[in-house]
Amino acid sequence: MENLHIVFWLLKDVSWCMVWKPLGLAMIVPTLAIAIIISWRTRHLVSELAHNLAIVLWISANSYWMISEFFHFDEVLVWHSVTGKHLALVPFGAGLAVLAYYYLVQKRRENRPEQVATL
Repeated sequence: MENLHIVFWLLKDVSWCMVWKPLGLAMIVPTLAIAIIISWRTRHLVSELAHNLAIVLWISANSYWMISEFFHFDEVLVWHSVTGKHLALVPFGAGLAVLAYYYLVQKRRENRPEQVATL
């Protein structure tokens, strides 16, 4: 499933590069769906879940950015100097936040030696 996921992801990005709108838009669904399934299947492993959630958010941001270019609102001002394309920073940032939490908080907890209560 992970290997097929890469094929869909590459097809999506090649379609974006070549401005093949129908194929690019169609490839969002299987690419994102498989990323979500992989995340669900690895939910019991905190490290894997964190990384797979970051990938889901990355694909979401990447797909939004592609859509913004396909439909020409990537350069439209949304607020001050923020354009439609810049809104992709929300899921990109969320993915970074998930990984930051994992590495700065969760991984440290996992690596901490168990403290034994002494009487």
